[in-house]
Amino acid sequence: MDIVIRPVQAEEYEELGEITARAYLDDGLLDFGESDAYLGELRDVAKRAAAAEVLVAEERGRLLGGVTFVPDGGPMADIAGPGEAEIRMLAVDRAGRGRGAGEALVRACVERARALGCERMVLSTQASMHAAHRIYERLGFVRTPERDWNPVPHLDDLTLLTYELTL
Repeated sequence: MDIVIRPVQAEEYEELGEITARAYLDDGLLDFGESDAYLGELRDVAKRAAAAEVLVAEERGRLLGGVTFVPDGGPMADIAGPGEAEIRMLAVDRAGRGRGAGEALVRACVERARALGCERMVLSTQASMHAAHRIYERLGFVRTPERDWNPVPHLDDLTLLTYELTL
């Protein structure tokens, strides 16, 4: 298996947006399903690419998934501050799972953060994203419960868990 991690190309925005949206929908990660407001954010790869770095995992010309890398507390950061880079919207197509694409995407983000001289890599994740948690923990990320937060305060049960990796 030869997975290549590279920046997304403009002609792939729609496809990656659909992979990301499907991953969240099919895994039951959106409280309101097809009517969830966050679905539009997941599909809007052009917006993400204009404000951060969007990477894709590709194998033999086929997109397997993608991630948004937010350097040094950039405009797409949810929790990153100065000296921190953030991972957002990691998603792998169901057909491409279990092949190392998710881990390769996270490793690429860590490498970019190190190259930029960041002190830490941070991320938020839902409690039910167990496969992602295993990737993060395998790569040395640790839970930071003091940074857990709720992006939609009127929904009491939507606390995002946070992790960090000291670089």
